[in-house]
Amino acid sequence: MDLSSISDDLAEINGQITDIFRALSNGFQKLEKIKDVNRQSRQLEELTDKMRECKRLIKEFDREVKDIEGRNDPETNKMLSEKKQSMVKELNSYVALKKQHQTNLENNKRVDLFDGPNEGFAEDNVLLASSMTNQQLMDSGNRMMDETDQAIERSKQVVHETINVGTETAAALKAQVCNFDSIRRI
Repeated sequence: MDLSSISDDLAEINGQITDIFRALSNGFQKLEKIKDVNRQSRQLEELTDKMRECKRLIKEFDREVKDIEGRNDPETNKMLSEKKQSMVKELNSYVALKKQHQTNLENNKRVDLFDGPNEGFAEDNVLLASSMTNQQLMDSGNRMMDETDQAIERSKQVVHETINVGTETAAALKAQVCNFDSIRRI
């Protein structure tokens, strides 16, 4: 069924959503080919903005459907509801794809940490942080502090074990010296 026969506004919103889905599809294909982590991050930010716009348009589509619901027959309302659900499902598939790429990007940035000093490192962190919500930043910071605390505790344990081994070694050496002295006196 042609949406313009139901409402010009619905047809226009549907066209805008279709354009965004096409742009998202092309954008994710382009993302697959990008090797530079910074460019990948920027591309993901652009795709996220498109997804936000698409979400806004789907809500607008839903509002428009509800506004004209009383004028439509049940079959048309069912078709419009299915159309909206289809849009939501497609958007959710792009959101899942974005999350997958975001995880891969974060893992790539973590690997870079072990590759040694990197002049673009601070910029990478800014780009990574800019793509995170405040709650994600706080969770990440808390996780890093927990990992640091655990590393400190492991280091303390190693120090205590080293002191114990040193004490045992000193006692064993002292016993050997005493034994050597008593053998020499004989």
